[in-house]
Amino acid sequence: MMTYKQIIDSIKPELIKVVDFTQNKLSSIRTGRASPALVENIQVEIFGEKMPVKQLGAISILNAQQLLIQCWDASYMDPIQRAILEHGAGMGCSVDQDGVKVNLPSLSTDLRKELVRVLSQTEEEGKKTIRRFRDEAWSTLQKEQREGNIREDDKFRGKDDLQKLVDEYSKKIEDLIKNKQKELEE
Repeated sequence: MMTYKQIIDSIKPELIKVVDFTQNKLSSIRTGRASPALVENIQVEIFGEKMPVKQLGAISILNAQQLLIQCWDASYMDPIQRAILEHGAGMGCSVDQDGVKVNLPSLSTDLRKELVRVLSQTEEEGKKTIRRFRDEAWSTLQKEQREGNIREDDKFRGKDDLQKLVDEYSKKIEDLIKNKQKELEE
């Protein structure tokens, strides 16, 4: 027998995962500034295996439009350069004695509009997932009340608490999106 608070608490870890997933997805969306997240998960083929760039070298920011990947081994430089160029996203790169320099072109108006659209989709996906967890918890509350495990007034108290929780996590996603939009406008 679960109390209504236990039912609501059981979805909190899932809501946290939704916010974390959204944040990770947003970190890979390019804005006007260089960020290691833009390249760290690009898969590079090394010795017949695919590995993310972050496992092959240290990624640092040179300036607002450039990243530097200092490879752990000099033999990684050409495969990393090839993977970045094949990845697309308009990034250019060159190899020198320091490592692989990744050049990010400035964002065009069309690209900014496309990225805003992607942000809207990401926000909606996150909120949709949160609503799905809310609906599951609400169904559980109703089921427990029908079976006599929780009182009807606790069911409605649970509904209110559940909505507050959903609003809190939806707001977190909205804030992440707003911050990313501000970065895009810079």
